[in-house]
Amino acid sequence: MTDRSTDAMSLDTASQAKTRNDNQPRHLLWRGMITLRPVAGDNPVPDQSRLLRAIELAFDYAGQNGGIGLTQTKAFNRIFAHWMAEHSRWPEYRAEELLRLNKVLNEEDAPPAMVLHDLMIVAKLGRHVKGKFQVSKAAKDLATRRGAFFSRIAETYLFESNHARTARSEFTAPGNWDIFLNIINVEAEGGLTEAHLVKTLYGLEKRDGVFDREYHDHAGFLFTHVLRPLSWIGFLAETSDTGRRFDKTYWKTPLWRACLQLSTDDMVERPPRH
Repeated sequence: MTDRSTDAMSLDTASQAKTRNDNQPRHLLWRGMITLRPVAGDNPVPDQSRLLRAIELAFDYAGQNGGIGLTQTKAFNRIFAHWMAEHSRWPEYRAEELLRLNKVLNEEDAPPAMVLHDLMIVAKLGRHVKGKFQVSKAAKDLATRRGAFFSRIAETYLFESNHARTARSEFTAPGNWDIFLNIINVEAEGGLTEAHLVKTLYGLEKRDGVFDREYHDHAGFLFTHVLRPLSWIGFLAETSDTGRRFDKTYWKTPLWRACLQLSTDDMVERPPRH
């Protein structure tokens, strides 16, 4: 974690966002506060995005099976949910892990499948037709231009998708994507923990042996709405000795540096060249 403090900036801007009732990330991109640099189609850096690879696999599945089967409630069916778990880019959501808890896998039992379905609907990559999700011709064409396809996926997933669907609490912490990305840009230069981000943004600290509802509400919000989405889209990589959420350290990836243009870029301490 960087030695450079961003406490004053984070607390001030978070307070401003709360005053403006500006906590919905989907508004930020439209106001031009965040810029995603385009990625060249032959640049391999989008390979770091688990979500992009999952969508590409889903497109392949749909092409080979005449679409993705739906249930009567318009969720992805069990056949696809199980297939997605078998091809999961997320170790914790692989079929063998999920089937320890469920005899069969529905869409809601395989979180990547649920997120994928929501994202493809919000990004208008296809629609439900006669019991199947059909990828649109425009989406298929876009997928052939991988850099542009990733930009569309990243913008939609981060700034327009409803991350609250996977949340365990309805609590909403003050802040917005402009704040979160610019703070993480500086603080994650040398590795960032959830606890450090909570302290930096809100001045709350985790205490050993004490359950602090205020701390856990803010930590849970940041994980669900900020850290996990950034990890799934490929802008952050995560390491952990235990695999537990609270022990993870997040690092900026080359995909972060390739795509994100932020107002705190000049505050980032670049490693010296030798």
